[in-house]
Amino acid sequence: MSGDDDDEAGYGKPPKSRRFKKGQSGNPKGRPKGVKNFQTELRSVLRSKVTVTEAGKLKSVSTVEAALMRLREKALKGDQRALEIVLGYAQESSNTSDARLRERHLSKIEQDIVERAGLFGNTADPDGSGHD
Repeated sequence: MSGDDDDEAGYGKPPKSRRFKKGQSGNPKGRPKGVKNFQTELRSVLRSKVTVTEAGKLKSVSTVEAALMRLREKALKGDQRALEIVLGYAQESSNTSDARLRERHLSKIEQDIVERAGLFGNTADPDGSGHD
């Protein structure tokens, strides 16, 4: 081997002339700084406030709320597609709420009871008989 290891080239070690220079980006034409991705832009747009007239009064609401209000109006006026969308959202919301209510954490005492009873994945034989 030579005394200067920097000149070695091979797997994972490109020749010194091809390596990135200190302080130089490996992707100089990459995404410019400060440019947001689509999801960030979408969140920003949907959270922005718009002014709507409700019951003769001006009201400032989020874009999402304004869109849902408009969807509700269309559904109430008989737009079948809008009604299906609103009912779909209502069903999805209801399912999510029901799942949250069913999902609750056990207290320490309840956990001890479950463990002693051999429920939920405990393969120990609860009565010690060796039979099912």
